[in-house]
Amino acid sequence: MYKSILSLSLLGLLSISPAFSQNSFISSPNLAKLQPKIDSILSKYDAKVGVAIHNHDLSDSLIVNGDHRYPLQSVYKFHLGIVILDQVDKGKLKMKEPLVFSKETMNSELYSPIKDAHPNGVTMPLDEVLFHTIAESDNIGCDAMFDLLGGPKVVDTYFKKLGFKDQNIAYTERVQQAKWDIQFENWTTVSAGNHILHAFYTNDDQLLSKKSYDFLWDNMRKTTTGPNRIKGLLPKGTVVAHKTGTSGRNRQIGVTAAINDVGVVSLPDGKVFYISVYVTDSNEVGEPNERVVAEVSKAAYDAFVE
Repeated sequence: MYKSILSLSLLGLLSISPAFSQNSFISSPNLAKLQPKIDSILSKYDAKVGVAIHNHDLSDSLIVNGDHRYPLQSVYKFHLGIVILDQVDKGKLKMKEPLVFSKETMNSELYSPIKDAHPNGVTMPLDEVLFHTIAESDNIGCDAMFDLLGGPKVVDTYFKKLGFKDQNIAYTERVQQAKWDIQFENWTTVSAGNHILHAFYTNDDQLLSKKSYDFLWDNMRKTTTGPNRIKGLLPKGTVVAHKTGTSGRNRQIGVTAAINDVGVVSLPDGKVFYISVYVTDSNEVGEPNERVVAEVSKAAYDAFVE
């Protein structure tokens, strides 16, 4: 079983070109007390778990297994949505722009609420496709928007130009789901995910217009996938804007590659904290892969409200 390697540090606030270390940290007393709780949680599960927890302004941080490259899976639909909205803000795309899904397109094994509702094909405006992709993790909608942009590398380049280099977005859903090993080429580190959440949630550098910002975060709060992950053990009514990612289980080797959730959790005092939890190389089957995410999230929430 993997052992958690945990280190704490003080991080400066991000600029548009963030530079940060993954492994030298100083924490607040609350997060210092969280360390043994996280270690205890992870020791119960036969999986590699990466955790990044940051307070509202990134001045306090807790990172577990921070150097590992975790498969993003559908978490990258959050990144995709940002780039689509950036193109809308620049006038290169329109929210009511029609996207055509043919009957042939719907003849796919990919998970897709759009396909389920319109098996014979449909023409749908971009804003509706965005909703299904971000809030419901629609794979056919995701790939249609990748195609609209010119491919996943456009999304990857957008974030690298902003200085977010500890991730790679290279393949569409239809490609990464066609062969087990390909999913590992769409990867992130846990800390990189939290820094992107912070940059676009605070929007201090006006990376998105107010209209696009409101659209993005409203849909992140409407996420229907993974209710038993970050949100699973939090007090009823806690507001969480999040995005999940999920792989299948490789039955030949008995391993699940990805059970992920990243998000912004609202606290009773009006502040938020940022959390990314990635479960990979898991020998657990089913529910435990989500329960570890929920337990880490609840421990973090409790540390911030003490």
